[in-house]
Amino acid sequence: MLNRLFPERIDNTYSGHTIALWLFGLLVAARILQGLVVTFNSYSSAMSADGIPLDTFTPAAAQTVVALFALSGISRLVVALLCLVVLWRYRSAVTFMFALLLLESLAKEVLLRFVPLPKAGAPPGPVVNLTFAGLMTAGLALSLWRRRGARAQGDPPAARSTPDRPVA
Repeated sequence: MLNRLFPERIDNTYSGHTIALWLFGLLVAARILQGLVVTFNSYSSAMSADGIPLDTFTPAAAQTVVALFALSGISRLVVALLCLVVLWRYRSAVTFMFALLLLESLAKEVLLRFVPLPKAGAPPGPVVNLTFAGLMTAGLALSLWRRRGARAQGDPPAARSTPDRPVA
């Protein structure tokens, strides 16, 4: 199982369930969209998605939060673009990327338990993030679960009969 999580070679071979690739693509598309929205509409994202009451902050504090949100959006966008490259060209790393995204998501949730953000109302952002974490968990499990008939990375190729080499 560790060979599937940390492949020896990163290439386009993939032995997990195809549903995991579709989940990965869905999550990557959502993260690209989130990254763009948070980067270019940070003020509104902080207020509506995360419920941060920026209108109660001093102008300098509000600007700091908006700038941090924009930086966070850029990071999300760059990681999502890396995931897009993995999905397109390096599918043997899909399982690793699921694990990395899940670790990041869970680490953020733990951090916010110790350093909570001030919130007004019941914003939808945390629910969306927990839904994504659930999808990442399912995708990770499906990508680790080998498809029937798929050859594991590192397994020798199946013996083939050729005219000069009979199968033993």
